[in-house]
Amino acid sequence: MAELQYEFEHSRKAFGWAARDGSGVLSPFNFSRRETGEKDVTFKVMYCGICHTDLHMLKNDWGTSVYPLVPGHEIAGVVTEVGSKVEKFKVGDKVGVGFLVGSCRSCESCYADLENYCPKYIITYGAKYVDGTITYGGYSDFMVADEHFVVRIQDTLPLDAAAPLLCAGITVYSPLRYYGLDKPGVHVGVVGLGGLGHMAVKFAKAFGAKVTVISTSPNKKKEAIEHLGADSFIVSREQDQMQAAMGTLDGIIDTVSAQHPLAPLIGLLKSNGKLVLVGGPEKPLELPALSLLSGRKMVTGSMIGGMKETQEMVDFAAKHNVKPDIEVIAMDYVNTAMERLLKADVKYRFVIDIGNTLKPTTS
Repeated sequence: MAELQYEFEHSRKAFGWAARDGSGVLSPFNFSRRETGEKDVTFKVMYCGICHTDLHMLKNDWGTSVYPLVPGHEIAGVVTEVGSKVEKFKVGDKVGVGFLVGSCRSCESCYADLENYCPKYIITYGAKYVDGTITYGGYSDFMVADEHFVVRIQDTLPLDAAAPLLCAGITVYSPLRYYGLDKPGVHVGVVGLGGLGHMAVKFAKAFGAKVTVISTSPNKKKEAIEHLGADSFIVSREQDQMQAAMGTLDGIIDTVSAQHPLAPLIGLLKSNGKLVLVGGPEKPLELPALSLLSGRKMVTGSMIGGMKETQEMVDFAAKHNVKPDIEVIAMDYVNTAMERLLKADVKYRFVIDIGNTLKPTTS
């Protein structure tokens, strides 16, 4: 009975799957969403990608989770209603929502189209919205979002493939662009060949860069080169391979979210090279200062992208046919998918078929 409050918080009944505690186990959940405001877009969720962040949030690994928690910030669907002052979208449009559903819209970052670095940004699930209620994500039947945080998806881009672009895609696209790793003649390293890593390879190749994948798993070499189009492959545990590649990379996109040494990666950089962290290890990483001094090297970070750049990324992906490799699953498979994700047993992104497999419950 305690969950009845979530059904009547807003006027519109909604349905999804939620975790109730740190066990992270998902099950059917009746809740509610707000009416379509004058600047809101309401859309039927068709697909939602499963991000590694969902796993962290479900299990409260970062200590910030709010339960019940409806995950999902790689959301693609079709517009069913728009507010009276919406200018960019109409009913029937294909759209998406990623990591963000709000920001202050008045700070330096927001004015620079960097809502992702706004001190008051609001994430798509498990955060307090401007009306004081908690946000719920895309493992649900429909979404309501301010049009500023909605992205248009071109008809040439299938919705199931578009969903992971809204987090995994922009997470690697943004640093490739910002750090100048987006042009022919540049040599880019990609550490880790998972959901983020395989998208980094695809975008870097689409930009015309030379790409080297750096992985602890020798068995990923064939996949990286023959299927994803990487130019070369380094097994990071093989000292002779790492030594041979010293000082050859202009930049590295490091997608690993587990503990790993940075010094060997810094050694692969040319002078003025950049090691960009986009994964989020739970514990601090060790950074040996001397490895930076020799060669004026940089270790930096990047988190998703602003709304303008996210739209640019989706448009680029549609134009250049950059799509993630996905495994589409039914809603009731989601807990098994989480167990597999924990073991990196997916190539390379799970996408939930919400439109066809999310079945409402009367309980």
